[in-house]
Amino acid sequence: MKSLKIFSTVLICCAIATTSFSQKTKTETFQVSGNCGMCEAKIEKAAKAAGATYADWNKDTKIITVKYSSTSSNLAKIQKSIADAGYDNVGAKTTTEAYDKLHDCCKYDRTAVATTDNQKMDCCKGASCTKEDCADCCKDGNCTMQACKDAGCCKDGKCDMTLCADKGCCKKS
Repeated sequence: MKSLKIFSTVLICCAIATTSFSQKTKTETFQVSGNCGMCEAKIEKAAKAAGATYADWNKDTKIITVKYSSTSSNLAKIQKSIADAGYDNVGAKTTTEAYDKLHDCCKYDRTAVATTDNQKMDCCKGASCTKEDCADCCKDGNCTMQACKDAGCCKDGKCDMTLCADKGCCKKS
């Protein structure tokens, strides 16, 4: 009887451990505008509020590294939360109202959000751009990702699939 209890306990522990390790942790880096230590605290807090288990923003490079469980959050959600806090990033642009609420030392040049080649290519996942592949890039035909705008994939505020493909905005498989 005692060995049955021990076996049952070990079995339950293994099941819990397997469940815990099956969650996929993702690590992402992207650019976020900001200036100072106060910005760092707000940006990291916003990322964590959106589900990041780890957030580290470097004020010199303007790059944030986030870790999150793909079962409970996603990159777009984290980027939107950071934008809602007043900080433009490659995935989401803040509103003028949120930006205006920032402390004077936190106000940055809003035209300075640049992207790396990898970030520009994140708008499409397939070999060719389609509305489905660009779900994070285009919402109802409107371009919503700064990376796509910076890559020149948008025309008159709308995502143009031909421009997307021509500008190298899409990953080639």
